[in-house]
Amino acid sequence: MASAQSGHAEKFDVLIVGAGHAGAQVALALLHAKFSGSIALLGDEQELPYERPSLSKEYLSGKKGFDRILLRPANFWRDSGIRTLPGKRVTAVQPDEHYVTCADGSTYGYGHLVWATGGVARQLRIEGHNLKGIHTLRNRTDADRIRAELCATERVVVVGGGYIGLEVAAALVQTGKRVTLVEALDRVLARVAGEPISRFYEAEHRGRGVDIRLGAAVESITGREQGRVSSVKLADGDVLDCDLLIVGVGILPATQPLVEAGATGGDGVEVDHQCRTSLPDIFAIGDCAAHSNSYAGNARIRLESVQNANDQAAVVAKVLCGVPSTYDAVPWFWSNQYDLKLQTVGISAGHDQTVVRGDTSTRSFSVIYLRGGRVVALDCVNAMKDYVQGKRLVKEKLVIAPSLLSDAARPLNEM
Repeated sequence: MASAQSGHAEKFDVLIVGAGHAGAQVALALLHAKFSGSIALLGDEQELPYERPSLSKEYLSGKKGFDRILLRPANFWRDSGIRTLPGKRVTAVQPDEHYVTCADGSTYGYGHLVWATGGVARQLRIEGHNLKGIHTLRNRTDADRIRAELCATERVVVVGGGYIGLEVAAALVQTGKRVTLVEALDRVLARVAGEPISRFYEAEHRGRGVDIRLGAAVESITGREQGRVSSVKLADGDVLDCDLLIVGVGILPATQPLVEAGATGGDGVEVDHQCRTSLPDIFAIGDCAAHSNSYAGNARIRLESVQNANDQAAVVAKVLCGVPSTYDAVPWFWSNQYDLKLQTVGISAGHDQTVVRGDTSTRSFSVIYLRGGRVVALDCVNAMKDYVQGKRLVKEKLVIAPSLLSDAARPLNEM
């Protein structure tokens, strides 16, 4: 049970800061392991933990209500013994005294602290960025604000051609909106996928009516007299009229209180293979944790994925229960756009060769990435079998001839 502590409202054996996938999964894993100590799950939203990936897909389009994207129903958390503390934003950490301070002045002590705060959406810091009708999409409140304005919206500009931007464009064009997507680089998904995948998705979106502008930088945003966005001006002089502007240009890891407390970090807080930070009794997991990843050539990276959140959470829960464990999971991701399911395994960054497996015109194919002859990643479009079988190729870093990989008639598990 939580106990009172002088100067603090309560002290918990494990205090989890962040109630997204990563934080919730730590709590659930501890519960499953029958952890005997007290557990608190502190989040800055008023909501119970829910599925974040659905926000830019089924929830934004209205195909799923909020109750269908909850990770667990409300009565589960009430009955679990896990203390939920919604609407709490941690502003300071005192690692020597083992307590945190929230924006509302409340304090909570801990035996072990798990930092799972994810990140905040990057903003466009240009003229007109604070007009009404400009949104990012990171949480339920963001999605609800966008949905509330859709009825009065005809034209939408989406800035950013990554997963979020493409998923939002797909969701909104299917509701009848006129969507223009603006990407600063020369292809969509340039940071996460090879050119065959980029060109395929550009063609798919254009075929559905999305106007894609590549190599286009946003110079300024103009508003109407009532302070609402009306157009976006690009660096080449083009002006895009819009009623709604959605910005999807990545996140900034939410680690400032930890870094100010002395944790080592830059782009995220640095952790070891047990997800420990440089501060005593403090772990960090999920989008905000920078870890050395063997599937990225041992480079220190942040992985913004449910897989990473869940697997790092499982490691921390085991360590807290006294079970030796280290993080070395195969990365995987997915994106749903229209009737296309893109499933990725491994990390393609740094690849020096690509192999297209299958015919892109069939809308079911895979792109396999090699580095030094070894298979390091696969992007599979409506190709579940390749995705499932390709995991082993990535995990074992196998060397396979490109001519064999490109033969779609030959199952990958035979290789």
